[in-house]
Amino acid sequence: MTAPPSSTLAPVGDGDHVAGSEAPGLTLVEYGDFGCRFCFAASRPVMSLLDRFDTLRLVWRHFPDAELHPGADLAAELSELAAVHGKFWEAHALLLAGRERFSHDDLLSAARRLELDEEEVEAALRERSFRGRVLADVAGGRRAGVHGTPTFFVDGERLEGPWRQLAQIVPARLEKATT
Repeated sequence: MTAPPSSTLAPVGDGDHVAGSEAPGLTLVEYGDFGCRFCFAASRPVMSLLDRFDTLRLVWRHFPDAELHPGADLAAELSELAAVHGKFWEAHALLLAGRERFSHDDLLSAARRLELDEEEVEAALRERSFRGRVLADVAGGRRAGVHGTPTFFVDGERLEGPWRQLAQIVPARLEKATT
């Protein structure tokens, strides 16, 4: 693992999407893209770690690549609308489902499953109401040296190599923190 190029990983703040411990022994920050098949592949093992360790905290930050995954930027924006209604993690689970592109109909279907108001969703997507929030995550990721997804930071250190290493790193770090 390495520190970001200029140690510019933004600290976890009120605007972040956080799951897990409120008093963490370890913080895992993931920059992800709802259309990325590797983010999808990592999601179940990461959530399993979150379930296993009560002192682990997960932070999701957006890093969509709309050229590679058409509509992923709009999916991120939809998740932000869901967050306003206290449903970010529901949207996260629904949108991070192995698809590599999102049509307008896909997003409306997800919004219905999240029980979001269709007119509000249509307006938010048309007006790009949450675009600034998503772009702020992307800019923060770039400052921290993120180039692709998923990119994980373990207590501020960028994980180099495959994300599967988390299965060994997280337990070892948490054990070290308690000794």
